[in-house]
Amino acid sequence: MTLARAVQASNSIEGYDASLDDVMAAVDGDDPMDADTETRLALDGYRDAMTYVLQIAQDPYARIDEGVLKSLHFMMLRHELRKNPGLWRPGAIFVRRESTGEIVYEGPESDLIPGLIGAMLDELDRSEEPPLVRAAVAHLNLVMIHPFSDGNGRMARCLQTLVLARERIVAPVFSSVEEYLGRNTEAYYDILAEVGQGEWHPQNDARPWVRFCLTAHYRQAQTHLRRIREAEALYTACLEVAEENGLPERCVAGLYDAAFGLRMRNATYRSLIAQTQDAEISELTASRDLKAMVDAQVLQPVGERRGRYYVADERVLALRSAVRAAREPREDRDPFEIAVGQLEFPV
Repeated sequence: MTLARAVQASNSIEGYDASLDDVMAAVDGDDPMDADTETRLALDGYRDAMTYVLQIAQDPYARIDEGVLKSLHFMMLRHELRKNPGLWRPGAIFVRRESTGEIVYEGPESDLIPGLIGAMLDELDRSEEPPLVRAAVAHLNLVMIHPFSDGNGRMARCLQTLVLARERIVAPVFSSVEEYLGRNTEAYYDILAEVGQGEWHPQNDARPWVRFCLTAHYRQAQTHLRRIREAEALYTACLEVAEENGLPERCVAGLYDAAFGLRMRNATYRSLIAQTQDAEISELTASRDLKAMVDAQVLQPVGERRGRYYVADERVLALRSAVRAAREPREDRDPFEIAVGQLEFPV
């Protein structure tokens, strides 16, 4: 679900809006229910790129080079050949404000791209800065070079996640700040505009951007901690419901997802069991489990035959509402102000 939220957020920044239901289906390799064809292809492409990131991050000898960048870009945009997937842009590029059409950024000339990308990658290799800073600067450099005809924002966010994933500080899906950027898109654009000042200015001070990224990591980590606590409480509540109704313990995973308002199909339920319990169940067993949950009035069926899916009953939805109502308030203070306040000799 965390990976799905990252994919959902990064694509929403580019105008591809999809429900968490549909993004989770894409992450699992299933067909989304509601997303249009263009959005579905964008989700599939970004899912493939993120999966590749998670895969190569495990290779201690893998180097981030031009080939990796072009491969990731091809995965994201292979369904739109007119946008030159896997190739540097052939000409000039301008970023326009959607509401007015005003040009807010002009990328460097296209013939400079190979040299600029090479310098960016060399710096990334040589840098001895902390991983969070290296990843943030890689994001900034790529988005300012704007080397592709389209998808530069998605590529920069994906590169930032890749740099962090290679450090193995934490599971890669938890190190990404893409969800935070999706929730704070205007602030994200504003800070890029502040640092970039309309065109390629590598001499500009990047500290406002780095500070923004470190704040994003801090707040996204808080979000994850809140969700972990909520997940524990919600899982316990779903387990109690399963026991009260004599349902197999594996049904708890289905109840948990349903409590989030997610729709469940037979294939979705089987995939969920495989992920959470490392066990394979047949289509028939899944059908029996789903029927048992319907009979217990914890799930409700919608549709018929191949189009059938299941949603949570109000009683199950109320479990998550109760957990969310009991959570602690979100910490919205500036983490830099918090850090200064904790110094023995405040500056």
